[in-house]
Amino acid sequence: MVLTNVKQFASEMNLTPERLLEQLRAAGVSKRSSDDTLSAQDKSQLLDYLKRSHGAREDSGITLTRKSTSEVKKADGGTVTVETRKKRVVARPEDAPRVEAAKPAEPAPVAAPVVEAKPEPKPEPKVEIKPEPKPEPKVEVKPEPKPEPKVEAKPEPKPAVRPTVASILTPEEIAAREAEEKRQAAFRARQEALMREKIEREERRQAAKLAASQPAPVVEAPRAPEPAREERGPRPAGDNRGPRPAGDNRGPRPAGDNRGPRPAGDNRGPRPAGDNRGPRPAGDNRGPRPAGDNRGPRPAAPGVPGAPAIPATVAGRPDAKKGGGGKKGGDRWDDNKKGGRGLKTKGGDAGNDWKSRGGKGRHKQGNNQHAFQTPTEPIIHEVLVPETITVAELAHKMAVKAVEVIKALMKMGMMVTINQVLDQETAMIVVEEMGHKPKAAQADDPEAYLDVTDGATVEVVEQSRSPVVTVMGHVDHGKTSLLDYIRRAKVAAGEAGGITQHIGAYHVETPRGMITFLDTPGHEAFTAMRARGAKATDIVVLVVAADDGVMPQTIEAIHHAKAAKVPIVVAVNKIDKVGANIERIRQELVAHEVVPEDWGGDTQFVEVSAKMGTNIDGLLEAILLQAEVLELKAPVDSLAKGIIVEARLDKGRGPVATLLVQSGTLKKGDVVLAGTAFGRVRAMMDENGKAIDAAGPAIPVEILGLSDVPQAGEDTMVLADEKKAREIALFRAGKFRDVRLAKQQASKLENMFAQMTEGEVQTLSLIIKADVQGSYEALAGSLQKLSTDEVRVSILHSGVGGISESDINLAIASKAIVIGFNTRSDAAARKLAENEGVDIRYYSIIYDAVDEVKAALSGMLAPEKKEQVLGTVEIRQVITVSKVGNIAGCMVTDGMIKRSASVRLIRNHVVVHTGELESLKRFKDDVKEVKQGYECGLMLKNFNDIQEGDQLEAFEIVEVARSL
Repeated sequence: MVLTNVKQFASEMNLTPERLLEQLRAAGVSKRSSDDTLSAQDKSQLLDYLKRSHGAREDSGITLTRKSTSEVKKADGGTVTVETRKKRVVARPEDAPRVEAAKPAEPAPVAAPVVEAKPEPKPEPKVEIKPEPKPEPKVEVKPEPKPEPKVEAKPEPKPAVRPTVASILTPEEIAAREAEEKRQAAFRARQEALMREKIEREERRQAAKLAASQPAPVVEAPRAPEPAREERGPRPAGDNRGPRPAGDNRGPRPAGDNRGPRPAGDNRGPRPAGDNRGPRPAGDNRGPRPAGDNRGPRPAAPGVPGAPAIPATVAGRPDAKKGGGGKKGGDRWDDNKKGGRGLKTKGGDAGNDWKSRGGKGRHKQGNNQHAFQTPTEPIIHEVLVPETITVAELAHKMAVKAVEVIKALMKMGMMVTINQVLDQETAMIVVEEMGHKPKAAQADDPEAYLDVTDGATVEVVEQSRSPVVTVMGHVDHGKTSLLDYIRRAKVAAGEAGGITQHIGAYHVETPRGMITFLDTPGHEAFTAMRARGAKATDIVVLVVAADDGVMPQTIEAIHHAKAAKVPIVVAVNKIDKVGANIERIRQELVAHEVVPEDWGGDTQFVEVSAKMGTNIDGLLEAILLQAEVLELKAPVDSLAKGIIVEARLDKGRGPVATLLVQSGTLKKGDVVLAGTAFGRVRAMMDENGKAIDAAGPAIPVEILGLSDVPQAGEDTMVLADEKKAREIALFRAGKFRDVRLAKQQASKLENMFAQMTEGEVQTLSLIIKADVQGSYEALAGSLQKLSTDEVRVSILHSGVGGISESDINLAIASKAIVIGFNTRSDAAARKLAENEGVDIRYYSIIYDAVDEVKAALSGMLAPEKKEQVLGTVEIRQVITVSKVGNIAGCMVTDGMIKRSASVRLIRNHVVVHTGELESLKRFKDDVKEVKQGYECGLMLKNFNDIQEGDQLEAFEIVEVARSL
């Protein structure tokens, strides 16, 4: 058995440890501190003490039961015996004067329940043996408080209860309870006031309706003859059809009739002689009851102005119809329980919503009298909207029907179904439109575990680390050559086309310390790579060629560095060239807020030559000096964190990621989480391909063992639990997919016109496979920029690794071109592509890929039509031939005229007609063309208004190929 100490037991009992220690000492259990253990015997001893000190629980009420038997007449003349039983619990008030609230319960046989609740009251059983009506009304009118105080005084734990409550509860808790009781009392009073106001309004409405429906009730008064009332009048004593004496519902009724109105004060007692369909006197059970008891008689309802009084003769009319108010307000199972299920009989009314044969309209109207409902304002919900949510879930969160949400979306131009997924932005707009308050929900995702682990990290000692330096600049300004000289390696010669197309990560040992370099591409297509390099770096070395000056990618690199708030060191390269102009470079950089130190700024300028090795040591000194100013530190003895610099899919080794460790130590065998990829580090190598077992801060490494190729730029961290890493990675992948699907806008109204014109746009479908993740990202971005309004590039699939058979199958189905960037296809894919005629293009330089795709898009453009003038003809004679028309004798003054050409007729330098030639002849022969200096005869098609001196201009339409 697990032992608990005093502190834990106190938290379970919602007590302070000090308070529990006091109670334990009072119970005889000696415990000194909150760390002492408690056994089961100690707990039972404490429980016995508390039971003794608090005393036995006092009965909180008196139970009253009532049983009555009646007969209901059936339609076929038979009768059905109905036994009615009622049970009622009267709450016993603490003060003696409030006992009067239990008056209305007296008409029922009280004897049996009182014997059950309290064994002493002897006068009550006597009432049961001798059912005389006189003593019982006395009990009703004047309930003597003597037996009640005796019953209350018998258990005398009250004086002991209060001290024990005070001993258990603190004064603040007692004050809080008293405040809560006061608040509830005020709330009950407010509800009762609202109830009274509602009932008064309802009575006024009913009175006005009654006045409208009975315009002349006095006229019917003579129809109630006196003998008829005598026939149904009081029965002799002993007849069991009369009213029973008060207190007993089983004996014979005395003379009288229980169908008359009841006397004031109780709506359950016998009515005096008369008819129970008349109005009740004061004490009508439709008015508000006095506060404190909802079972007692209601006081007289306030008079309603304008309500007509119903004479007693009308009320006692023997031929009055069934289904009036008396049946409904008379013998019911429970007079304060509206809507209770009654007995349904054929031709009768059960007093509820069950339909009966007679009085349909009035019964239905009477039974629809609801209890008072507090008027409510429109409820405004605060709706938590996750990243994706279905229409049905959104409607449930707003407590409305899904149809209302669908209507709101249709008004916004979205045709949706109940199960359609909405993105967060659209859902929040819908919530606002429907009058609620949207709030972006914090997803209950496993990634919260990462924040918890970060917060729970033990403080570790931070140590100095080497700086991470990113080399940036325009293409061909000598960034890689500069690094080559520093590393004494030949990297630039190995790059395709002599330009860098990957991020390279290296660390260099210098006499003053180690420096980690990141080499970024300078080509405009690699913007994302440069942004990642600036994000992961401490210092940016901006390389500018002295003979070329500041170029577009130089300006972009400055913007990246400023956005990442990273200091810049300018390296002016190629100072050994003849056209070097260093002052011009300084002026151009000052225009972009990069001010040299000798001009009053904070940027170091170093003049170097990567080819000759001039002043390389000065550049390293400047870098290390800047690093000392930054005071770079990182924890070493902790779980590693870093950033993915580059990632690729190796055919033999699987996903390979270049990771820059930013803090902690990465070890072989650690569980790594990088975006949607996770895995255990199976192997770790430095930039030279040498296997290593651990890597500290600012060290770039290549790791193997991830489940997938991660996105470049993803934050990476080491987790202690592989199961948790898998859970987070799968959750991220699912969330990414859901968000992508939710943002598809295929059915939105605003995109309808774009979809209608999509058929006119020529599309070039491409599948891109590259060697590393950054390369296909840059290539895909460059190719998509070539899209225009007439032609566009659609990248169906892009990824890292070789071209596989599945890529060829996708290209066959979509009629796409496959582009391999620094990759090759395997034998099966190559054979399938040859058989199916799929075009595979291989590139190693990004320029070539962009240029060829641009040429292909240019070929898809519709050719441009241009007008080419062939020559000019002068009309010198007009010959009119019957049934043929006018024939023009002409001289070709310039160029030539063709039979197939179009012509313009120009008269006084104004174009009169544009058309075609009907015929072209020289002498009597038809010819195809006539050149300059020759005469010819011609006729215009469907045009005869030609005159001497007119000119004809011959031209033809030529299609010219367009280019992007």
